[in-house]
Amino acid sequence: MLKIRQPTTLDDESRQLTLLIKSVTDYAIYMLDPDGYICSWNPGGERIKGYKAHEIIGEHFSRFYTPEDAAADVPRNNLRAAAERGSLSAEGWRVRKDGSRFLASVVIEPIWEDGDLVGFAKITRDVTERHLAQKRLEEARDALFQAQKMEAIGKLTLGLAHDFNNLLTVVLNSLDVIALKTAGDEAIGAPLNAAIRACDRGALLTRQLLTFGRGQSLLPQPTHLSELIRRSADILERACAGQVSLRFELADDLPTVLVDQAQLEAAVLNLVSNSRDAITGSGHIIVRTAAEPVKNPTRPEAETRLHACVEISDDGPGIPTDIQAKIFDPFFTTKEVGKGSGLGLSQVFGLATQSGGFVQLSSVPGRGATFRIWLPAVTEDDGGDPSQDTVR
Repeated sequence: MLKIRQPTTLDDESRQLTLLIKSVTDYAIYMLDPDGYICSWNPGGERIKGYKAHEIIGEHFSRFYTPEDAAADVPRNNLRAAAERGSLSAEGWRVRKDGSRFLASVVIEPIWEDGDLVGFAKITRDVTERHLAQKRLEEARDALFQAQKMEAIGKLTLGLAHDFNNLLTVVLNSLDVIALKTAGDEAIGAPLNAAIRACDRGALLTRQLLTFGRGQSLLPQPTHLSELIRRSADILERACAGQVSLRFELADDLPTVLVDQAQLEAAVLNLVSNSRDAITGSGHIIVRTAAEPVKNPTRPEAETRLHACVEISDDGPGIPTDIQAKIFDPFFTTKEVGKGSGLGLSQVFGLATQSGGFVQLSSVPGRGATFRIWLPAVTEDDGGDPSQDTVR
């Protein structure tokens, strides 16, 4: 005998559709009337946007848009575009019930009945995580490119610096011989002394190039950054002009780092001097120290570990965005000819890198600049070797 199947709730097409929409939680699926007022709501809408059905049905869907987009009439324009084109797909920032923002991928489909527009079907998906993951990937790619570029420039610089240093040695030795044989000859003494001073200046530039290229021999010592800055405070204050104030915010509970103290003092002095030169008229420079777990962005394989930081910030004009990636390149400078060699920031970069750390720049044009020198903390587990990156 043929068995007749009993009807179920799933035999009703509208019931099937209702159950389907209510079972979806990854997408907000709801209906709008022709003017944009919400007519239905599903659990996905509550999960993504935070509103329960009784809180949002009857409200205008423009409340999901940012104030800027709402003021620009974006919600109404989207409905008009969907009706004219037959569909609209877009991405944009939306606002949850609690005021937080998320990146939404939206689809708006017009619903027609007998040639009349009776409403819209709207589907929204939260794609913030995808956006953030893409942003992190781009940042990692940029950091890797920058690290590879600086490594290549460093190798070239190191070879040139060594050869230049050898030539300087020959020149200086020859000048010393001439000085001994012409002692007392005033006609030769003045230009000879000028030549020796020029060679000394060349030797200083060579040392800076070697530091950038990691070819300079450093003398790392266990160092407390705040104590080092306090010892250098008088020199740093004298480096500032009368209208530029210098303030110190030094933490006491810092971990020990291994660094060449003389080179670090020179790096901090250079950064303070650069900030002073950037400020026109009156201004403020702050030298801070701090410590926190961070990841070295120049070494993708590195893990998070505790670092101590020296920060120099100013309220000057800031650094233009288009040159921020170039400022650590050797001989790159925005100063007038004769007022800078373009090696100061290269020396800062080389010191931080050779010490197992890194240097960061944060600057918004018109709102000052901040440089941070991060140095890895020394622990018993890494045997005092700051180049080892482990989670602390």
